Amino acid sequence: MDSKQHLYLVDGSAYIFRAYHRLPPLTDPEGTPVGAVYGYTTMLWRLAEDLHKADGPTHLAVILDAGSKSFRNDIYEDYKANRPPPPEDLVPQFPLIRDATRAFSLPCIEEQGYEADDLIASYAREATRRGWDVTIVSSDKDLMQLVGKCAEPDDGIEGGCIDMLDTMKNQRIDIAEVIEKFGVPPEKVGDVLALMGDSVDNVPGVFGVGPKTATKLIQDYGDLESALAAAPSMKKSKLQERLIEQAEQARLSRVLVTLKEDCALPMPLDAFKLNSVPPEPLSVFLARHGFTSLLKRLDAGTGSPTPTTRLNPAKPVTAGANPQEGAARQPLPEMPAIDYDAYECVQTLAALEAWIARAANARLVAVDTETSMLDAMQADLCGVSLAIGPNQACYIPLGHGGSDMFAERPEQVPLEEAMALLKPLLESDAVLKVGQNIKYDLNVLARYGIELAPVDDTMIESFCLDAGRSIDGIGGGHGMDELSQRHLDHKPMAFKDVCGTGKKAIPFGEVLLPKATCYAAEDADVTWRLHALLDPRLSEEGGTRIYERVDRPLIPVVARMERHGIRVDREKLAGLSSQFAEAIGALEGEIHGLAGQAFTIGSPKQLGDILFDKLGYKGGRKGKSGQYSTDQSVLEKLAGEGAVVATKVLEWRQLSKLRSTYTEALQAAINPRTGRVHTSYSLVGAQTGRLSSTEPNLQNIPIRTEIGRQIRDCFVAEPGNVLLSADYSQIELRLAAHMADVPSLKEAFAHGEDIHARTAMEMFGTVDRDTRGRAKTINFAILYGISRWGLGGRLGVEADEAQAMIDRYFERFPGIQRYIHETLESVRERGYSETLFGRKTWFPRINSKNQAERQGSERAAINAPIQGTSADIIKRAMARMEPALAGAGLGHVKMLLQVHDELVFELPEADVAAASPVIERVMAGAAEPAVRLDVPLGVEIGFGPSWGAAH
Repeated sequence: MDSKQHLYLVDGSAYIFRAYHRLPPLTDPEGTPVGAVYGYTTMLWRLAEDLHKADGPTHLAVILDAGSKSFRNDIYEDYKANRPPPPEDLVPQFPLIRDATRAFSLPCIEEQGYEADDLIASYAREATRRGWDVTIVSSDKDLMQLVGKCAEPDDGIEGGCIDMLDTMKNQRIDIAEVIEKFGVPPEKVGDVLALMGDSVDNVPGVFGVGPKTATKLIQDYGDLESALAAAPSMKKSKLQERLIEQAEQARLSRVLVTLKEDCALPMPLDAFKLNSVPPEPLSVFLARHGFTSLLKRLDAGTGSPTPTTRLNPAKPVTAGANPQEGAARQPLPEMPAIDYDAYECVQTLAALEAWIARAANARLVAVDTETSMLDAMQADLCGVSLAIGPNQACYIPLGHGGSDMFAERPEQVPLEEAMALLKPLLESDAVLKVGQNIKYDLNVLARYGIELAPVDDTMIESFCLDAGRSIDGIGGGHGMDELSQRHLDHKPMAFKDVCGTGKKAIPFGEVLLPKATCYAAEDADVTWRLHALLDPRLSEEGGTRIYERVDRPLIPVVARMERHGIRVDREKLAGLSSQFAEAIGALEGEIHGLAGQAFTIGSPKQLGDILFDKLGYKGGRKGKSGQYSTDQSVLEKLAGEGAVVATKVLEWRQLSKLRSTYTEALQAAINPRTGRVHTSYSLVGAQTGRLSSTEPNLQNIPIRTEIGRQIRDCFVAEPGNVLLSADYSQIELRLAAHMADVPSLKEAFAHGEDIHARTAMEMFGTVDRDTRGRAKTINFAILYGISRWGLGGRLGVEADEAQAMIDRYFERFPGIQRYIHETLESVRERGYSETLFGRKTWFPRINSKNQAERQGSERAAINAPIQGTSADIIKRAMARMEPALAGAGLGHVKMLLQVHDELVFELPEADVAAASPVIERVMAGAAEPAVRLDVPLGVEIGFGPSWGAAH
């Protein structure tokens, strides 16, 4: 263990509330509620496991609130006066928290008149004066004022520093994270809190000043007093009036949020020294409350444990031979079966207000919207469903009734009144909103003036845990129905059973309320249950890092991109479509001439018969249906052998696809309300983590062809604006150089060399157009696990020559071969690959006896860590982009598209010079501080009136 002392201070009071609201109800054998106690106990367990790690605790104490009153009530009588009483089933768990702490043989500190935060601040300051480092186990925003504080040294000892640990998210909070949250460093957080106030603690603040305004004031003026002093000279506004009128209220708030750092310490720091946890009291506590799975991990059973038992058991290993099986996980209590009769249809304002109050008190609510159509940009809201626990769900109909003016409309809350009541709940920072594909609900509700936040998404939680993996024989998709059957053994009601199919189908708004309530409330209920099961798995199975740092922050960002949309030139599209139609007709004539007869080119059977029976080309393969294969690889092989008709068919297929997919489909996709095209991005569409685009798909437009450029020219900026394209340069090769530790490639990237020319020199000893082109092909093909036959086909050489090139490549760059070998060995053993940010991609067929399945999995497994890391990096860049632009006074710059390694923005041309360095800086530094790369990330920026011109 490192000689430096490291004190962990656990904010026990805050943690029990978080555990209570995030875990499902649980009772012990005596019927006492223990759900929060279970969450608290597992947290202490994880901390104890870190005991022998380099950054783990040497000293630890749990700090609790001794009562509801403190010295702040003497300053301000109404401090915390609005806090509701704790939930009834949480009250008996408070003393059990103290029992759990004592069972771990840990100090439990509380002091009348002081809050836990003050004791934590005082102990932290004393420890740093001694040169100790301090980790505060909490996510409390008030405690973020302490982060990074290094005390002045005593007697020449170097002062220690303070960070925080959010065990729910398994995330460290340092100065960078505080700045990301508040926009100011930790020492200024108190000033921001004083301005914005706190409704939970009843800190008044300045009325009407929210987090963004408070941050801006402190950024502009430096601190609270300076902002208040500047108020008289500010531009006349409501903000100016309130700052002047409520200055003393702000100063009072500053006192209330300031932590007391000089409390008398009830117990000396040395008493917090942490040793191996004695198993005896802990085993008794676990047995008494029915925590049998933890008891098994203690390896003590219910009898006398051995003295050497420690809380650091070996990590469970997922056998590579059967990686599709679920990983070892902490079992959670069973939930009651779905009970449709328990659901409530909310049809009055009073009932709605009651549900909103229940949801606010629960602090976690599953939310789902029912709409008139699937397109979130055009759909009308039919209703909203909420769930706060198993079978505790409701449906709020808002747009039900017949489609004509004479149709009878059922009793329901008026839409505008319902939205006004729901808005504070759905926007409250104190209530977590959980959804299944919640991006859709974000976009629907945004049209009604509601900014849904904060959010969790069960679909994305599942993706972060099980991408590529099937469990218990059920497929590996992440839709609600599939997740429900896989995890809950419940098949939800089908939409077709509610609305019908074909000509008899009706809009959801015409469904009778009893049936609509069962369907809609079930969606929210199932979502709540899935979250209760999946969310704890994130921390147990290592998914928290990727979920919290990469995927979850992206949800509102992508939703806004979809709402922005992009303008397309309808006339130019129509003209291009006509050109394609003429070219397609000409190609049909040429193909029929080469074939010697007319036939349906789009028919694989007719084309196969022409190619292999009539024209006599070799290599035709018939499938089980008895017809020849005419897929892309077959046609490319024939074209490479000189079959002109195959070349023409490939051209015909490409033009036909581009015409139907883009020049025709894009015209139909223009939103009549906005005049723009709004694609839909899926955060779970690609197994490696890449975003996928649908309706329309904007990610398959050819990049380097003239036809692709013509299509991109149809995507245009609004008058007075330009489109700006920011593209990572060869990011996958750069990541390969880092991950495989290839010195020559890292050096080349560091010096800005032409990487393909460097490879050509290494491989062939000379650089010309031919060798550079071959080197480029090899560079990318090797990273995709290409075979000798695949590379030979791409380069037009025999398989043996291609193998010689592969061997030479590995000889010149041995790190690449080592990376491939180690990656495959790891995936075969664990069943999954992992990116630099911890994203897992499962490969259940990596050890298959079927050669084709096995080799396909191996090729994908080689590239998944690289492509997945690339996807993670651009996602992090996207999540940071809007705050960075806003901070530079460029909040009007809109991010419109993400296409693989490229981001597309719309902005006034006059702002290009200011925006470009901000965009480049965010993209180039997106990996940090989580990952520090050995190679720079190059970003190429261009702009113009169209997407094509920006390249």
